[in-house]
Amino acid sequence: MIQIATRVDDEVAQEFKEITRQLGTTPADAMRMFIKTFNAHRGFPYEVRLQYDAKPLAHEQEALQTIDALSDEMIDHAW
Repeated sequence: MIQIATRVDDEVAQEFKEITRQLGTTPADAMRMFIKTFNAHRGFPYEVRLQYDAKPLAHEQEALQTIDALSDEMIDHAW
């Protein structure tokens, strides 16, 4: 086993630690999960792009439908 380390700003690290705590995990476990998912996808487990053409949503219901569709898509691609 090897150790992988990175440097981030104090604020970013504190937020990361707090979010992982709220999720019931640790920063180290979160990093392990990301690395395993990255390897399984043979790259980032999400879209990486230089520019995003966002369109405003007409109403809250459209936003909820969009979020549901994106969640379903991410789940489908994770397996």
